Amino acid sequence: MQTILITGGTGLLGNALIQLLKDNGYHSIILTRSLKDRTNDEWVSYALWDVKNRTIDLAAVQRADHVIHLAGAGVVEKKWTEAYKKEIVDSRTESARLVIETLRNNPHRVKTIVSASAIGWYGEDRIPGKSFTEDDKPDPGFLGETCRLWEESISTAEDLGIRVCKIRIGILLSAVGGAYAEFVKPVKFGFATILGNGKQMVSWIHIDDVCRIFLHAVQHPSLSGSYNAVAPSPVTNKTLMMKIGEALKGKFFISVYVPAFVLNIMMGKRSIEVLKSTTVSCSKIKEAGFTFLYPGLDAALNDLAKK
Repeated sequence: MQTILITGGTGLLGNALIQLLKDNGYHSIILTRSLKDRTNDEWVSYALWDVKNRTIDLAAVQRADHVIHLAGAGVVEKKWTEAYKKEIVDSRTESARLVIETLRNNPHRVKTIVSASAIGWYGEDRIPGKSFTEDDKPDPGFLGETCRLWEESISTAEDLGIRVCKIRIGILLSAVGGAYAEFVKPVKFGFATILGNGKQMVSWIHIDDVCRIFLHAVQHPSLSGSYNAVAPSPVTNKTLMMKIGEALKGKFFISVYVPAFVLNIMMGKRSIEVLKSTTVSCSKIKEAGFTFLYPGLDAALNDLAKK
């Protein structure tokens, strides 16, 4: 049984990923700031770390064959004050540095690090009809810079001879949280809320496929560098919301446009992220042998509607 050390393993993606790893015969060690209410078993165990105080359970690190780095403060949950923007960046980069410093200074058997990143790397669509690929440079805005620092912080592991993969995750669709949970709230009351003019492209992905991409990266030593985790069929915000309405309500809902200025008042600078159009290609991960369970939006939403 191989062991995978996971940072950020108690979040939405981490919980789903742990189950997939268990189903595929991997033991997961979850780094956490508290062991309260945590129970170890054959497949999952917990170990302490404290990024701020630069402490980590060395024995847990030394048991790991691979590391999956998911740690990071939520991007849209709080207002983007300067202090919280710093927390968004530091929670990703300082946690990566703690893991890599520990590996640099101690014997270990880690062969691979697979790190989360995000399609915030790319910013707004620049050329009509052209999808972003992994070769495109990072956007100079806040999220682009955050993703650049995030990826750079984990890439230093390559200096230790460790293979590094960075997974740029799109708009995550999950029945238990994240963007999809926000999308469905008004639909449950019969309203499909279209943001802005609704024409902005949304590069989405089902959570099961994201988890499978992380596992694919662990299991295939030929993979390294950055990979986009988005489904092959991006859609407009209007199409996404109308499809969610159909999946949950059939024909019994109405569409409502939420003007950009209202979103600006409600969300401040964060509204940029829900109003921008970002069309991202998944060709590289497909060429690396990955096959999507949910390549189309209808199948993904039908699955989520059952949960």
